[in-house]
Amino acid sequence: MSDRYFSLLERHQKLDEALRLARRKRWVDPFEIARIKKLKLVVKDRLSRLLPRRSATH
Repeated sequence: MSDRYFSLLERHQKLDEALRLARRKRWVDPFEIARIKKLKLVVKDRLSRLLPRRSATH
């Protein structure tokens, strides 16, 4: 696993934890939830680009 992949994976996990904490707050901020989800998707897209592609024919 490359350093870049590992750091992105770590960031994704931290965002996941931030999302859990944001949802547990007494006053849930829907904009904060949406922002965190968007960041998680960006990181997930970057992670998927780093993975080797599998051919469709196997």
